[in-house]
Amino acid sequence: MTQPFSEIPVAVLSQIRYVLTDIDDTLTHRGLLPGQTYLAMERLHKAGFKVIPVTAGSSGWCDLIARMWPVDAVIGENGGLYFRRGEARGTIIRGYWSAEPERREEIRRLAALAEQIEHSLPGIARASDQRYRETTLAITSSNETLPDQSTIERIARLLRTCGARTTINSLWILGWIGGFDKLAMTRRLMAEVFGLDIEAEPQAFLYVGDSLNDEPMFGFFPNSVGISTVTRVLGCMSAPPRWITRGPGGIGFIEIAGALLHH
Repeated sequence: MTQPFSEIPVAVLSQIRYVLTDIDDTLTHRGLLPGQTYLAMERLHKAGFKVIPVTAGSSGWCDLIARMWPVDAVIGENGGLYFRRGEARGTIIRGYWSAEPERREEIRRLAALAEQIEHSLPGIARASDQRYRETTLAITSSNETLPDQSTIERIARLLRTCGARTTINSLWILGWIGGFDKLAMTRRLMAEVFGLDIEAEPQAFLYVGDSLNDEPMFGFFPNSVGISTVTRVLGCMSAPPRWITRGPGGIGFIEIAGALLHH
């Protein structure tokens, strides 16, 4: 049963060492990253928490985030890749779900799917950041807002019929080819970079999100928090978050960070 985040037990907070968080409408609010939210991430990082954004955003976003944000790594494109800073200044270490030849073929197939979708559904287009994507296809309307539900369902059917996997977040209908999602790449990143089996220590993690593509994370991690706007999609979830914040977007994340830092 989902409960207010204000009721999370101190004993739960005291076990958290890794803060995994979605970005869009989780760290951001109305499309912008509030300065106080960035500061909350920095305070968590300086306090010794491992802070790892887990986003559907493009590899272009993730390159900047890995270089400049106070984070320990970033998972992008809904699990298709992870980036982290190297020890030498300015270096980025990149991990991908698929090897490069497979990625080239997958992105070629996704581009063909995008052309088919755009031809059959006027007003639907690839997201403006598609040029910076390496593993996924992001579809939205031509004015960069999600289309109506019936159109979303039609796009998702087209993607699945052509062999792609699909999910939805607050900005895009996402399509990809391969066995990854946010949880699968989290499992791989934690093993490869941090030497940690998430199956053995799930209580050390707190996951924060707001969308349907966060459901695998909500379902796996016992300590999961939905930003208040998650209420829009709770009725569609078989695995909802355990707690919900009072505030939306980055305001809700500040609430979470404050509780962690206090305890």
